[in-house]
Amino acid sequence: MTVVMPTAKPRFHPPAFSRSILIIVGGYGSGKSEVAVNLAQTLVTTQTAPVAIADLDIVNPYFRSREAERALEQMGVHTINPRGGHFYADLPIILPEIKGSVQRHEGTVILDVGGDDVGARILSSLGDAFEPGTFELLLVHNANRPFTADVDGTLKMMTGIETSCKLAFTGIISNTHIMEQTDAATVLEGLRKAREVAARRDLPVVFVAGVTEVLRTIPASDITIPVLELQRNLLKPWERPKLGKDQFKI
Repeated sequence: MTVVMPTAKPRFHPPAFSRSILIIVGGYGSGKSEVAVNLAQTLVTTQTAPVAIADLDIVNPYFRSREAERALEQMGVHTINPRGGHFYADLPIILPEIKGSVQRHEGTVILDVGGDDVGARILSSLGDAFEPGTFELLLVHNANRPFTADVDGTLKMMTGIETSCKLAFTGIISNTHIMEQTDAATVLEGLRKAREVAARRDLPVVFVAGVTEVLRTIPASDITIPVLELQRNLLKPWERPKLGKDQFKI
């Protein structure tokens, strides 16, 4: 007789969304692109609808979701990035494919957007593609970065981004970290501060993000909202393999 062991219940629930467009915005050092990539990887395994991710970050030259293109495609995530000589460009290139994906509402489209009002301005060029009730505009909040270290500074950043992109935030993602020095206390204190920001704007904290090794040290009862477990996908330029641009991989 074959004995089937019960599957272990996950300690935390992963994020899920009913809206088809997820716009991920955050300041430099917030971990925005890593969150966007990991969210795409999670959703493609937890939902039946297709998942796509578009890199619209023209601000940060280092950590951009397009760098994980091959890994994402292998998992079944459709990537929408500049091709050929424009792959590594910092130009505000708006692809017709991006607008088409936003307007079709097929599955989930994740937009990884530059982390300040200048970077977010690229969204305004998509015009009326964002219909009310079809998108989430989510701020990746890292309480250990200068412009989001306190509530007032974070609110000022949010207002600047909203004015620039002509959209209103719908939620906060708590992703407080200090790279390799992050511990459970870092994550939980960041969640507390994210909730302060969210309360001032009457918004939800939609999920907490953190590396798996740290999350394993946090009691499940300490986090009652969805959790996105992060695996590192994006590398600094000096950490990347010495490959040609057409061979780049993670």
